[in-house]
Amino acid sequence: MGMKDMDTTLTLTVADRLDDRGGIMRLTLTGDGDLPQVTAGAHIDLLVDTPDGPVWRQYSLAGNPADRSQWTLGILNEAEGRGGSKALHATVKPGDSLQIEGPRNHFALDPEATKTVLFGGGIGVTPMLAMGWELHARNADFTLHYATRSANRTAFLDLIETLPFRDSIRLHHDDGAGAQPIDLATDMPAPATGTHVYVCGPEGFMTWIIGAAETAGHGPRNIHREYFSADVDTTGDSFEVHCEQSDITVTIGPDDTIAKALARAGVKIDVKCEEGICGTCVTDVLDGEIDHRDQFLTEEEREDGDQICACCSRARGGRLVLDI
Repeated sequence: MGMKDMDTTLTLTVADRLDDRGGIMRLTLTGDGDLPQVTAGAHIDLLVDTPDGPVWRQYSLAGNPADRSQWTLGILNEAEGRGGSKALHATVKPGDSLQIEGPRNHFALDPEATKTVLFGGGIGVTPMLAMGWELHARNADFTLHYATRSANRTAFLDLIETLPFRDSIRLHHDDGAGAQPIDLATDMPAPATGTHVYVCGPEGFMTWIIGAAETAGHGPRNIHREYFSADVDTTGDSFEVHCEQSDITVTIGPDDTIAKALARAGVKIDVKCEEGICGTCVTDVLDGEIDHRDQFLTEEEREDGDQICACCSRARGGRLVLDI
């Protein structure tokens, strides 16, 4: 996390659409020949036409990373979301062309891990399926815990039953027939140098898993997380931002963000998610104390104090100096 990848722009074709359980749509995307090489945990940025205009949204790749003939996405129809997924569910069909940027990977598997435990909640299973493929190819020791509300809301079931690593997947349902919720007393591994825990899913699910991992004694370098959305508060006291290279100073108001204020002043910072989860807007900080509001930077990167997510984070004091 924290490292921004070089952008690759692609126009891909929707080869197939499958409306799965739990409000999740599965898309198969193809291109002209082989797609770019990816590793498990990677995501792409997808340009979505909404009634309010085009927006960029991030979606994890769920298929076998070694298969360069196609990419698989799982997209949850979020009724209370910001409109991107709703627009895709309403309009996308086989044969459509989609504009893509990426792939990027800020959620990669640790190559030194001797044991890996994956926790996917709902739509958060998408990167975990790709990780399962990669770990299986390595003949690695791993378990994938996939948690949903009930069996009839569990997407990817038909696919899961055919996977060569099906025996490494544990299905957990909160209710309904055969309910087997996650039991962290047994499902959370004991801490060890080579044991790594990965979690992705709704924010409450992630907070629960991460808290249990920390309580069990897993260190921050052994707990890996990816957020699909965040309820981020971008408001706060006014402060100044000075752009060292541009020699421009701008005041950021209580309801403003660094990225928006600088854009009005003619200094453009690329922004995609606007929630501090994708890392597109990460900007180098030369001076000043940062009030981190994002979910992207690691604790170590926050402690370094030299990077900020300009779409949501603020100054803890009265002034920041940015290297732009």
